[in-house]
Amino acid sequence: MMNERIQELIASLQLEAHPEGGYFKETYRSELSLGEPKRQLMTSIYFLLTGDNWSRFHRIKSDETWYFHEGNSLLVHELVEGDYRVTPLGLDLANGEQPFTVVKAGSIFGSSVKNDSGYALVSCAVAPGFDFEDFELFETTTLLEQFPHHEAIIRQLT
Repeated sequence: MMNERIQELIASLQLEAHPEGGYFKETYRSELSLGEPKRQLMTSIYFLLTGDNWSRFHRIKSDETWYFHEGNSLLVHELVEGDYRVTPLGLDLANGEQPFTVVKAGSIFGSSVKNDSGYALVSCAVAPGFDFEDFELFETTTLLEQFPHHEAIIRQLT
C-alpha cells in the first residue's frame, strides 16, 4: 500500500508512470534548441521512485544531472566501460551521500530506493534536452551478454 506522502506527491506534482519505472512530470523544456535533429538546450523533470519499484537500466545521448529533494536515499547504478558503480543520492553527507550527481551521456544507468523502503523524490535535468528518440531501455539478456560479472544488479534493474 502506498503511503500518504507518496500519494500526495503523485497528485500535487501531477506525476505519471514512466516507461523505465517510477513516476515523472516534465517541469521545463527550453525554448532554445540546437543541432540536427533539433534538440532543446535543456529539459527537466520531477522523478519519484518508491521502494517497490525501480528505474530500469537505460541509456540516453545527453548528460543527466540528478538533484535530491526528499525521502529515502536513492541509489544511482551505472554500468560504464565494463565497471559497475553506485552513487548514493541523499542528504546524509557524513555517510557518503550526495545531494547532486551527474550521469554522463551514453552511460547505462538505473536507480533504486536504498533498502527497498519508502520513496525518493528527485529532479533530473538533461542537456541537450531529453527526447524519447534518444531513450534506449535494456533487456536482461542484452546486458548479461555485455556484463556477465554484474548479473545480480542486471537482474534487479531489468
